[in-house]
Amino acid sequence: MASDLLSVIAPIYNEVNNIRLLYDRIYAVMEDIGSPWELVLVNDGSTDGSSEVIDSLYREDPQHIRVLHFARNFGHQIAVTAGMDYAGGDAVILIDADLQDPPEVIADLVAKWREGYEVIYAVRAEREGESWFKLATAKLFYRILYNITDVRIPVDTGDFRLMDRKVVNAVDAMREHTRFIRGMVSWVGFRQTGVEYTRSKRHTGSTKYPFRKMLRFAWDGITGFSYFPLQLATYMGFGIALFSGLAILLVIYLRAFANTVPLEGQATTLVMVLFLGGVQLISLGIIGEYLGRIYNEVKGRPLYIVHNSQGFEPPDARISESQES
Repeated sequence: MASDLLSVIAPIYNEVNNIRLLYDRIYAVMEDIGSPWELVLVNDGSTDGSSEVIDSLYREDPQHIRVLHFARNFGHQIAVTAGMDYAGGDAVILIDADLQDPPEVIADLVAKWREGYEVIYAVRAEREGESWFKLATAKLFYRILYNITDVRIPVDTGDFRLMDRKVVNAVDAMREHTRFIRGMVSWVGFRQTGVEYTRSKRHTGSTKYPFRKMLRFAWDGITGFSYFPLQLATYMGFGIALFSGLAILLVIYLRAFANTVPLEGQATTLVMVLFLGGVQLISLGIIGEYLGRIYNEVKGRPLYIVHNSQGFEPPDARISESQES
């Protein structure tokens, strides 16, 4: 298997100060591994000079560097998808460009692949340089997702992983627009295992996933692999109906036997109406989220548009989705 081609995919969005160091570290690791390799850099609409650095690297090392420039910013998960579409490796490694996922771990992933595993995901045993709030919310999210979905998505993992070609082909066939790659890889199955590592703090720059985007990403993961939010609306409806029935029986008892008139006044009525209205709006919002996902799918738009590419054969044959189901 030493002659198998290894593809490393790195989505890039405003990482101008990290790209060259990322390349240097990946180059050292891949040369030590000894297999043919390529580094697919997907420029996700960067505006900070990352495009120029990427093009410069391609001119310096056209043997290993492959480049995709998006027409605009399409998002991290779409950039990963484009890299998987274009990568030609027998095994494909996903890694972020911020160097929080150490490229040196790639050697451990490849070693497990050569043992016969088809998906090797990197498990975050420790996370350096992250606040207690982010650590706590991430831990909570992974465990909630694990418990409410039928797909066993490993906890404390990101997109940093190695996938065999057959796994990549299976995921590439799934052209849904709202993408949660780690969930999709778990869904397709195959022989999977994990490798623990220490996640480093970001080398330079700021995170591309502030709290708002992390919340949106978490919601995409939950709604993409679970009907639990819809079921929760049903549970709330039954719960309120049961509570209301018991309340009616209590009022009847108090009026008949206790000679009291509980819960008098318009204020109580107003509170109950507002409470029920809030529950109804939450339920409608949850249904709307799922309808929105359906609407996004039926439009049939391509996942991404490639402005130009370098290092692929033929170089600009694919300007949108490279595979049609």
